[in-house]
Amino acid sequence: MLNKSRIVNSYEIQDFRQGSDFYYIKVQVGLHNNTFLYIRQYVSDEEYSYSYHWQDESGLLVIRWDNAPHYKQIQTYPHHKHLGEKILASNEMTLEGVLEYIDTFLEKK
Repeated sequence: MLNKSRIVNSYEIQDFRQGSDFYYIKVQVGLHNNTFLYIRQYVSDEEYSYSYHWQDESGLLVIRWDNAPHYKQIQTYPHHKHLGEKILASNEMTLEGVLEYIDTFLEKK
């Protein structure tokens, strides 16, 4: 997926662990506008957790998507996104969805 995205310049797998019923991956992605997307995913038979942290070239958060089980008032609980101090519902729950969101966001600029 990262190889096929038009907004990805490069990526580096920083950590990868796999067992008989799980995997964990951590990736740093360089985007074409000099921003970075940090990916963390843990997938097992019982659990799926993720964090997609997009930051600008100076290291400031643009948006972070995750499914940590807090913010129960959010319509898409546990899936949500952090946009500055705001916590919002999130329909972007996969890497593909996040990359599409960022691509659309960058097109509007």
